Amino acid sequence: MHRSKLTVQVDPDSDYITPGTLDLEQLFWTVNSDIFVCMDRPELKDLGVTHVLNAAEGKWNNVLTGANYYKDLNIQYLGVEADDKPTFNISQYFLLATEFIHEALSQPQNKVLVHCVMGRSRSATLVLAYLMMKHSLTVVEAIEHVQQKRCILPNHGFLKQLRALDITLQEDNSTDNYVSIQ
Repeated sequence: MHRSKLTVQVDPDSDYITPGTLDLEQLFWTVNSDIFVCMDRPELKDLGVTHVLNAAEGKWNNVLTGANYYKDLNIQYLGVEADDKPTFNISQYFLLATEFIHEALSQPQNKVLVHCVMGRSRSATLVLAYLMMKHSLTVVEAIEHVQQKRCILPNHGFLKQLRALDITLQEDNSTDNYVSIQ
């Protein structure tokens, strides 16, 4: 398997360089922890979860939840059918998931659970995209932030898509900065 080692510096005035995917994968090898509560209804209630984003929607993912599963808990639900395969285009859900999370968290009392099957690849990828898109974190900053809370390990293809998002966001920020200076 070919792994990207190329780094990209979009803004010559910035010290930030988007790392290659191999470097991004190595960021995940330092933390060991995991949590899984999507089906524990009493725990969700105790935690005060108000929104659930299931990144493993569909009968083939063995996560037997859905909008009806959470209905009597008054939990708003969003399910996306994402395969945990490097060839799957999870970036098609970046905006939808980001808007769902952002809208939920616009009310300070709300809490969002983002999950998939193992809680390490699909769900982590969508949370990382949210942090990058709504909190202006780089891919590295987003990974480091999430790793402080839990063990994550997006697959190689998802990392490539997050890397592409990082480059796009850095280009957008660089263009915005350039335009505002003039």
